[in-house]
Amino acid sequence: MSSLRVLRTFLAVAAEGSFTAAAHRVALTQAAVGLQMRSLESDLKRKLFARRGKLVTLNEQGRALVPVATQIVTLYEQAQHGTQADAPLAGTVQFGAVVSGLGRLVRATLELKRRHPAVDLHVVSGKSNQLIAQVESRELDAAVVVRNPAISRPSLLWTPLYAEAMVLLTPAASRPSSPRAMVERYPFIRFDRSEHTGELVERTLRRLRAKPQEFLELNSIEAIVDLVRDGLGVAMLPRLAERDWAADPMLRLLPIPQAAEHREIALVQLLHAPRAEIIAAVGQQFLATMAPASAETAPSA
Repeated sequence: MSSLRVLRTFLAVAAEGSFTAAAHRVALTQAAVGLQMRSLESDLKRKLFARRGKLVTLNEQGRALVPVATQIVTLYEQAQHGTQADAPLAGTVQFGAVVSGLGRLVRATLELKRRHPAVDLHVVSGKSNQLIAQVESRELDAAVVVRNPAISRPSLLWTPLYAEAMVLLTPAASRPSSPRAMVERYPFIRFDRSEHTGELVERTLRRLRAKPQEFLELNSIEAIVDLVRDGLGVAMLPRLAERDWAADPMLRLLPIPQAAEHREIALVQLLHAPRAEIIAAVGQQFLATMAPASAETAPSA
């Protein structure tokens, strides 16, 4: 089915971040991938990508299409192999997740366990690089991690889940101003530059042409938020889907509409994972549990 091939190509582009890398995954030329994506945008009558040189990222419309496309492709594959969505599943699967995605993953696994009691699911948390390495070494079957476009290995399969816009957090008592003025006026608490999230912070600062008052560098989002809440400085962070910072009376949240990067969260597994059916079911349940919230937290830029 040609429409399914286009949706598979779309998901490959969403996961890889470029037409060239997606072309390798789906065994097409780069030109063919570009043609399919233009055809998809034409059929849907809306743009799906933001293009920056060779880098291709999903815009808001593209991110909204990912769970729909994933579900369509998965349901077709289930039908193709003579399986049903509610067919009994059984087996043990080891999952990992970054802290920001842990809550949703646990809820997804609990719901799947409720429907399929013979499934035994174990969940651990960790840093993205560590979890990806554990997937590659088969210590974990799959993991919810921060997707770094620089990590593009043919042995790994990526399923995009959602995106988190970079925002500026300041103490509630701070004097309101532009994001650039805020990072130059107040002590800046930076996320670890050795992590992909830290790279996104640095790229956003460069786009703002801001010269922050460097104060402290940490690799814990929650620890950074606590310091901002205590009035010790400002910080640029991904807007976590399960943290309502805007409602915190001790914080002020400033969007960065034109300069912000987005942190992509994805499910990673081996291309030929032995428990692929259970992993796919957890991924579908993850998307189902986040669907109501995604409309509220999706960035406008």
